[in-house]
Parts: sequence; structure tokens; C-alpha cells
Amino acid sequence: MRTHPTNSHHPTNPHHPRRPATTSATLLTTTAAALVTLVTLTTTASAASATTPTTPTTPTHPTATSATHPCPESALKITASALTPQHPDVLRISANNRSATPCVIDRIPTVTFGDLDGAAQPDPPAESAPYRLAPGATAYATVRTVTGEPSPSTRTVGFITVAADPAHQGRRFDAAALGAPNGIRVWSPTTTWWRPTAG
Repeated sequence: MRTHPTNSHHPTNPHHPRRPATTSATLLTTTAAALVTLVTLTTTASAASATTPTTPTTPTHPTATSATHPCPESALKITASALTPQHPDVLRISANNRSATPCVIDRIPTVTFGDLDGAAQPDPPAESAPYRLAPGATAYATVRTVTGEPSPSTRTVGFITVAADPAHQGRRFDAAALGAPNGIRVWSPTTTWWRPTAG
């Protein structure tokens, strides 16, 4: 039996539903409306950005630490005293910033003994680094003029010199003013780092 090719359009077939003729027109109308809306939004955004002033970028300022300058020696008040009469080999020292601006000193006090070479070594060991002093702030440290068992090499000096920075001349303190009228004994002296409390 011979079969007939199928007509995809079936213009006269009542059982084949016809697609409404308005479908294509509706799609074109919707697309056009969307394009108009997109163009309008783009134009509005461009106009708004053109009229809105650009906020200038705030320049980056250096941190307080990096901007702080070294303390002038004249701005510092240096003190030294014996811890107790029973411990004349242990001294308390301090450095006070008398200026109205922050500044930095070396975190390791520079303590020398009479005319002897060298200075007290930091305990714990450390390299030089800045220590910030706010206006009116005081830094404290403890110095041991004799560490370990005294040896025949122990020396006696008539004064010590304390400075908050190796570049400073420092302030001299006589042994008698430190409670050691017979002189200050010196053997492997050490100093703590500066700290914010006398502790």
C-alpha cells in the first residue's frame, strides 16, 4: 500500500491546531520594549555618574611610630637610685619625656661605669630598636652592677652614667648619691630593657 508524504503545514487539516498569528508580533513587541528600557536605564546611569563628584582618595599618612622623631636629650629627665640599701648592686633608672610631643629612645638603656670601657649588657640579649615615649610618659629599667659571683676582677667606680640613647651624653650619678659611699662594684653588669612600669 502506498503512503502519502506528510504535509507539515496541514492548512486544511481540522485536527492540526494552528499557532496563533499574533505570536511573532507579540515577541517582537516585547523585545523592542525591553531594548528601550535597557537604553533608558543605561542613559540614566551614565548621566548620574557624570554629575556625581568623585570623592578624592585620602592620602595615606605614616603611622605614629614611623613619624615619631628621636627624643632630644634636653627633653628627657633621667633618674637613678639604689633599689634598697641592702642591695647596692641593683639600681633603678628611668627616662621621662618632658616634651609635649611623642618621641623615641633606644629600647636598651646605655649605662656606663666610671672610666671603664663598655656598657651594661641587655638582659635578655637584644639588638637596638626604638622605644616610643608619649608626652609625659616615663620608661623604667633595672641595672645590676654585679652579676654572678664577684671575682678578683671586680672593680669599684665612683660614678655611673645613664643615657636613654647611645647618641646622648647621659647623666652622671655619683656613687654616694646612689647609697654607695665606698664606690659602686662592677662585674659583668646588665640592664633590662626600658618598660612602662617600675615593676
